[in-house]
Amino acid sequence: MPSVPDPSALTGPDPARHGRVSLAWPVAAVYAALVVYASLFPFTGWRAQGIAPWAFLQAPWPAYWTGFDVVANLVGYVPLGLLLTLALARSGSGRWAGWVGALGPALLSLLLESTQSYLVQRVPSQVDWGLNSLGGLLGVALALLLLRWRVLGPWVQFRARWLVPDTRGALVLLLTWPLAVLYPTPVPFGLGQAWQRLEAALVALTEGSALQGWLPQATPSLPLSPLAEALVVALCLWAPVLLAYAVLRRPGQRLVFALLFAGVVLAAGALSASLTFGPVHAWAWLTPPASLGLAVAAAMSLFGLALGHRAAALLSLLAWSFALGLLNRAPETAYFAQSLQTWEQGRFIRFHGLSQWLGWLWPYAALWVGVRLALRPRAAHYNVAP
Repeated sequence: MPSVPDPSALTGPDPARHGRVSLAWPVAAVYAALVVYASLFPFTGWRAQGIAPWAFLQAPWPAYWTGFDVVANLVGYVPLGLLLTLALARSGSGRWAGWVGALGPALLSLLLESTQSYLVQRVPSQVDWGLNSLGGLLGVALALLLLRWRVLGPWVQFRARWLVPDTRGALVLLLTWPLAVLYPTPVPFGLGQAWQRLEAALVALTEGSALQGWLPQATPSLPLSPLAEALVVALCLWAPVLLAYAVLRRPGQRLVFALLFAGVVLAAGALSASLTFGPVHAWAWLTPPASLGLAVAAAMSLFGLALGHRAAALLSLLAWSFALGLLNRAPETAYFAQSLQTWEQGRFIRFHGLSQWLGWLWPYAALWVGVRLALRPRAAHYNVAP
């Protein structure tokens, strides 16, 4: 394994020497947790087969596989190898970074494939393990190239020039937003509609107990009107833009982000529809209410370019609160329930639970981050000239 270049020479001072932990560590931990969740979902149907959990290593190769499975198993472990290598390299352990970055994903995949032997709906495979291990190795190679080509040095400079010193997790949330909106939603980009499922789970949990009578009775709700749907779309798009405004230093930088975010919105909407209904229906989500919501969100994003950091964070909280209130009072339609079958069955089974939870929890995590940003002490160096 090639040695990792000195991170202090490539990315600035060694974070470990200044009491700081590389951001790659928590991101790697979160990503590893997501890999575990995706690999063991739906966590039901546990049974013992009477064979060793690693027996799949000597089993015949699977007779059926698809290109989607190959790509998913290969690409899914690339970020893990990349993040582990960068985390160790930027923490002063460059000598072991490549080895840990390669062995960590391989051992994690071996453990998860062995655990899948006890799940009815999952089939362990030595091919999956090999592809996962190769993906981790590719991530290591990419990390070594980034370090060798001094790409992370410009990134550190970019972060110092564009972002306020303490982003409170906003950057991680913004990077995961495109993944959160891939899961089908009743309203385009309408994340966080989880109250009905929570209510049903509470009713089932307390059925027959003394607490059953204390639960509020569900009241019939009406579908969102076209105008209300457009408002929800606008708020659900404006809120993450405001979150970015709360950590970007200057109006010009905010404008660049808004333009890039517009492209991400269109790409994410088209990709989600393509995965659910097929490429022919990639733009089926672009209904008149959704188009109006996009236009309103674009206008509000332009008018908010000059907002202060704290004002942007507070408006993001208000936008999410109002959008979640509208979404969670609206019922799910039968058409929406049918669109989930593609994700709950077939090739998306391993991503269904992961993407669903990400879509449910993202706005609530954004609310927490927004509160922390709003309460962040005012600092004069937030608006220093680039």
